[in-house]
Amino acid sequence: MNKKPIILAVDDDVQVLNAVDRDLRSEFRRDYRVLRAGSGEEALDTLRELRAREEPLALILADQRMPGMEGVELLSEARSIFPDAKRVLLTAYADTEAAIRAINNARLDHYLMKPWDPPQQLLYPTLHDLLAAWQREYSPKFSGLRLVGFQWSPLSHEIKDFLTGYMVGFQWLDFETNAEAQELLTAKGFSATDLPVVVFEDGEALARPAKTDLAQRMGLTITAKQELYDVVVIGAGPSGLAAAVYGASEGLKTLIIERQTFGGQAGTSSRIENYLGFPTGLSGAELAHRAWAQAVRLGAEILAPQEVVDLCVQDGYKVLTLTDGSKVRTRAVVLTTGVSYRTLDVPGIDRLSGAGVYYGAARTEARSCDQQDVYIVGGGNSAGQAAMYLATYARRVFIVIRGASLAASMSAYLIDQISDTPNIEILPFTEVAEVCGKDHLEEVVLKINGQFEKRPARALFVFIGAKPSTEWVCNTVICDNKGFMLTGRDLVTDPRYATSWKHSREPYLLETCVPGVFAAGDSRAGAMARVASAVGEGSMAIKFVHQYLDE
Repeated sequence: MNKKPIILAVDDDVQVLNAVDRDLRSEFRRDYRVLRAGSGEEALDTLRELRAREEPLALILADQRMPGMEGVELLSEARSIFPDAKRVLLTAYADTEAAIRAINNARLDHYLMKPWDPPQQLLYPTLHDLLAAWQREYSPKFSGLRLVGFQWSPLSHEIKDFLTGYMVGFQWLDFETNAEAQELLTAKGFSATDLPVVVFEDGEALARPAKTDLAQRMGLTITAKQELYDVVVIGAGPSGLAAAVYGASEGLKTLIIERQTFGGQAGTSSRIENYLGFPTGLSGAELAHRAWAQAVRLGAEILAPQEVVDLCVQDGYKVLTLTDGSKVRTRAVVLTTGVSYRTLDVPGIDRLSGAGVYYGAARTEARSCDQQDVYIVGGGNSAGQAAMYLATYARRVFIVIRGASLAASMSAYLIDQISDTPNIEILPFTEVAEVCGKDHLEEVVLKINGQFEKRPARALFVFIGAKPSTEWVCNTVICDNKGFMLTGRDLVTDPRYATSWKHSREPYLLETCVPGVFAAGDSRAGAMARVASAVGEGSMAIKFVHQYLDE
C-alpha cells in the first residue's frame, strides 16, 4: 500500500511551528502525513530524502521570515525538487506586498497571513482547495489506473491526452524502457502487438480501448436518459459549461454533449492567470472540471465522449443525431462547438503527429520532455502558458514566431514571466520549414531570417491559431467564409438572411438563422477569444432560450 502524501511545515519559531503542526494534524492527519522542519536548510534536506525514497509531497507551508533562508527562497528551491507540490507562504501583514510579488516571481500557489485563528476560516479552506487541486494531478505509484504503451505511438498519446483531459490519475509505463511494463503486459496475457493496454485498479485490462469504453469505466454517460429536453448544449468548453450551469439552475431540462474532453481549447491551458476570482491562477482542466461538477450538481445531464453529426428540425423540435445513430430531441439548442488548433503545413508533419509533434498537449507530454529541448510554434497566450509549463521539465524551450516579438499577440503578464524564465528563448523572424525523424520527431528545420538551420528536438508543440469546429452544421446554420456561425445583427445584414429566416421577429442576439438554435463562444462570428467572454456568452444564451421557449 502507498504511504500517505506528505505536508511539510517549516518555521524557525518553535512556538509558531508547534501551532502550525497542531492545526495541520488536527485537520489533515487522516489523509496526509504531517512533517516539520525548523529551518530552510533542514527542510531542503528533508525534501531530498523524500525524493530519494520516492515519497509524495503534496504541500509545503513555509514562514517568510527565517534566518539563513527566507520562505520565498525555500519554496523556490522546493519547486526544483518537487515541481508538482503546492507551495504556500506564511507571512505577516508587513510582508504582504513581497508575498504578492512572489506569486509571480517564485510561482507560489498562495500566501496566508499570521495569525490564522480561527483555522476553520483562515487556514483550512485554502489548504483544502490546494490539496484537492494537487490530488487531481497526482498519479500515485503502483496504484490506480496504469497505461502501458509506446512513447512514440499516436494511439498511446491519444489515450494519455484523453485521460489527462478528464483529470484521471494514471501511471504511464513505456513498454520499451520500463521492465514493469513488460512484466505487467505478460501477466495480463497481452503482447506488444496489443498495445496500448489500460489496466484498471481492479485488475481488468483492455487492449487498444475505444474512448467510449474508457468513458464507461470512468463513470461517464454516453446515452441520453430523457426523451425530450428543454435545451441541449453541444460542446463543453467554458461557454457550454456556463450554459449548462445556468440552464440547469433555472429549471430547464438540460443536456450537454461533448465529443472529446471538458474545457475545450481552454481546458488544455496549463495555467490561466487572468480569469476573474483566481488571483494565483488555475489550469484550464481544473476550471472546466469545477464547472462540470457544478452543472451536474444543479441537475444537468452530460454525455461524453459523444459527438453530434447532424441537426434538423421536425415539427418544431430540434433532432440531433449522434455518431452511434441514436437521436436526441430538444426544444432549443445552444451550439458551443468551439475551435480546434490549425495544423502546421510542413514536410513530415502528418507522419510525426502524435509521435513528437503535438497540438495543444503540453500538459500531457511535459514529463516525457525532461531535460530535453522542445519547440513551441505560435505567439498567443496558449503558446505562452505551454512554454511556462514545459519550462519546469524541459532543458530548454524555444518559442518560434514569425514576427519581431510577442507583444502583438500575448498578454503582458505572460511576456514578463517568459522573460524572467532563463530556459525559455524566443526565436523571432523564424518559421519551422520541416520536421524530421524515422518513427518519431528527432530534428526540426528552422528558417531563421532566410537561412535554414537543422536542430535536434524532443518535441514540437503547435499553437498557430484555431478554426471553428462547425463543419457538420454549416449546411444548417449560416456561417461566414471562415466557418464561424452568424448570429443576431450579423445575421440580419448577411445577404442570405432574407431567404433563410422566416420568423415574424428578428433573431435574438445569439440566435442563428434557425429559430431556437443559438451559438456562443469561440465558434460564433465576432466572439472574443477569452474564457471570461465565453462564460458570459454561454450564460447569456440561456436568457434567449427562455425567451424563445416562452413564445
